[in-house]
Amino acid sequence: GAMASQDSKRQKTADEPSVVLVTGGTGLVGKAIERVINEDPETAKRGEEWVFLSSKDGDLRDRAAVEAIFNKHKPTHVIHLAALVGGLFKNMKYKVEFWRDNVAINDNVLSLSKEHKVKKVVSCLSTCVFPDKTTFPIDETMIHNGPPHHSNEGYAYAKRMIDVQNRCYREEYGCNFTSVIPTNVFGPHDNFSIEDGHVLPGLMHKVYRAKLSGEPFTIWGSGTPLRQFIYSFDLAKLFVWTMRHYHSVEPLILSVGEEDEVDIKTAAMTVVEAMEFKGEVKFDTSKADGQYKKTASNAKLRELYPEFKFTPFKDAVKETTRWFMDNYETARK
Repeated sequence: GAMASQDSKRQKTADEPSVVLVTGGTGLVGKAIERVINEDPETAKRGEEWVFLSSKDGDLRDRAAVEAIFNKHKPTHVIHLAALVGGLFKNMKYKVEFWRDNVAINDNVLSLSKEHKVKKVVSCLSTCVFPDKTTFPIDETMIHNGPPHHSNEGYAYAKRMIDVQNRCYREEYGCNFTSVIPTNVFGPHDNFSIEDGHVLPGLMHKVYRAKLSGEPFTIWGSGTPLRQFIYSFDLAKLFVWTMRHYHSVEPLILSVGEEDEVDIKTAAMTVVEAMEFKGEVKFDTSKADGQYKKTASNAKLRELYPEFKFTPFKDAVKETTRWFMDNYETARK
């Protein structure tokens, strides 16, 4: 009723504990943030209460559902991870749905954050927002310099619009809304689907199958494209740091450096080694490679947070393959 909405509009005073609402809280990044804040002594010291939403808590495309979530939890801070996502094939086929659903989710989360006087929103963009034709490395100032790759333009433009919304809300209403752009994230709780998942978890699932069947492990494409992979727990720490210490509206790329870019072949062989696969490895070059590279610059992050240490790729792959094998029955695949 009217009372509840009035109540939620009251300004939180400085001594009231923060309530951090995480949308998409049960996904790859949400699960990693949950582990990081549970292990972080700062959380208790700051008196933060963290709420991790799953799709069971309400359909974020539905404004009334999002309103109910905000009235219930009265967040002071929001980490917005939720999105309708799919693999390349789905993205190409359902451009309208990817556009409409994501625009609805983002509009609901941001407009209600403004109405509830949320102190800070950090939204998650994706490297697919980058322009297709570009020089490398790509930095934060280049996001809108030309159209994204046409294959998933519905999703890419919906994500790009978060940056536009953030600046409009800041200019018109003084909202502290910002965004981050992670590169290729991987880790426990990922989607390990071979058809519809991302490259690294897909490789892990294929090696697992090849081990069981005794068949060769086949890598799609030539293995030459380059990618920057970031471990979900490193990303989670950077998300928490961003929420607490990054105050610009400009997007921030969260990634390992250019020097840590690896080709798909190296990534695949790292998985082979981690999973102790002894069989034959083949490349199916009849399969398309995708973009050769999307190199992003992490210079801005390095300047702002020089002391941050990334988990070595080998160690992160080892931990992720162990989780996948231990949780094979229940993992998304």
